[in-house]
Amino acid sequence: MTDLRSLVRTIPDYPKPGIMFRDITTLLGDSAGFRDVVDALAGRFATAGVTKVAGIEARGFILGGAVAHRLGVGFVPVRKQGKLPYRVIGHDYDLEYGTDRIEIHVDAVETGERVLLVDDLIATGGTAVAASRLLQQAGAEVLGSAFIIELPELGGRAKLEAMGQPVHSLIAFDGH
Repeated sequence: MTDLRSLVRTIPDYPKPGIMFRDITTLLGDSAGFRDVVDALAGRFATAGVTKVAGIEARGFILGGAVAHRLGVGFVPVRKQGKLPYRVIGHDYDLEYGTDRIEIHVDAVETGERVLLVDDLIATGGTAVAASRLLQQAGAEVLGSAFIIELPELGGRAKLEAMGQPVHSLIAFDGH
């Protein structure tokens, strides 16, 4: 497998001082690295009976779509409020300073569908927890979550695991 860590660009002090932004566009641009990521994320859940993959806007769309293709299942976009053209259901969640809302179409999943949640990075877990709750609200069983990058110090994994969901990440970085 490709050295994924070497393909992630780190940008200091973005979007604000003290943050080390982990940019996966360099990884996505590397054909072997991108293939290895998709294979690893999909492979972990290949025998879990996944019926849909849900990807969180925006990088989760790229990864989730590729993982869904690899698994031979449909894809569900989890979008920010107001971005979907049909009737939606949504879930509000807290941010550091305020709230946000994510949405899916009302017919994105059927009751009992087995969904894998995919995104590029898990930090505090706020958006991933909200997406999991939204999918459950729609009637899906969330089998687990898969990420390229985990920032363990920020505790996102523990929040998802407390919901009974396995978390799979490929690489971890210290810090924020």
